[in-house]
Amino acid sequence: MEMHQVRYFLALCEDLNFTRAAERCHVAQPSLTRAIKQLEEEMGGALFHRERANTHLSELGRTLKPYLEQVYSRAEQAKREAQEFIRLQKTPLRLGLMCTIAPTLLLDLVAAVRLRHPGIELQIIDEAAPQLQERLVAGALDVAVYALPHLIEDARLHHLPLYREQFHIVIEPLHRLASQSTIRVKDLDGEHYLARVNCEMGPAADAVFDAQGVGGPTVYQSERDDWILAMAAAGLGYAFMPSLSVAHPGVVARALVEPEIWREVALVTVRGRPHSPGVGALVREAMRVSWAGQPALAAKHTKIKSAHPRESGDPEPGLPRSRQ
Repeated sequence: MEMHQVRYFLALCEDLNFTRAAERCHVAQPSLTRAIKQLEEEMGGALFHRERANTHLSELGRTLKPYLEQVYSRAEQAKREAQEFIRLQKTPLRLGLMCTIAPTLLLDLVAAVRLRHPGIELQIIDEAAPQLQERLVAGALDVAVYALPHLIEDARLHHLPLYREQFHIVIEPLHRLASQSTIRVKDLDGEHYLARVNCEMGPAADAVFDAQGVGGPTVYQSERDDWILAMAAAGLGYAFMPSLSVAHPGVVARALVEPEIWREVALVTVRGRPHSPGVGALVREAMRVSWAGQPALAAKHTKIKSAHPRESGDPEPGLPRSRQ
């Protein structure tokens, strides 16, 4: 039994007309008729009753039809899998990574892609979240990992939540607030501020601090978290950072409260855009690896609340900014 015979049989089942079935299969009618006859000889009986104006399935044809449908479907699936495998032998994948994510969180994902999909040619760009989103929408990236306060509300994008992370205040151990287990927004009034230039939550902090009348001078700003941490350790001021990014022996971190502030990091693609097999492979690995010691939120089928505080009841996202 040849696969083209199965395809001709299924087309004839739909049309019950040899001429139309041949047109559907893009073959000459004699070729289709000959293939059906050969299939009938192999199966041991007539698959169709041929009448001038009433070609219809025989009892044997009706019996075999679901089995041949399954055979054809699985053959097509095997062909697609093979084609995908071949394409993955040399597949460029442009991946954007938010520069404010702790690098250690991304190591397992990158390593898994390189190990299990050696044909994928990873091209990694690290940038601030707004720039990553612009590149993604413009088609300069295939997929990106980042967080923005209202990402879930952007109808252009499809996002798979990976993990949530609370923001902390980072200070030297001798700071006047270091003895507290948590730090309130109003506790920071008048304090010197170390600004993380690329923080994706910065604009949302304006309302948080303005509402409580809290401000203070910006004494240092940098695109690099390691420099921000060094300045905090030197006692120059306080920094506001995601908890998993605090990695310096000379500082302590205390969760900010009243309100608490969180971010949700997600794997993001453009909704409805055709993607290469490499994107599918990356998504599967992102759902498989651990994020901050836990499975990806999307992989756990957890109901993710809206990022908008008025809809979800979650703490309002934001980042403290200094005020002169």
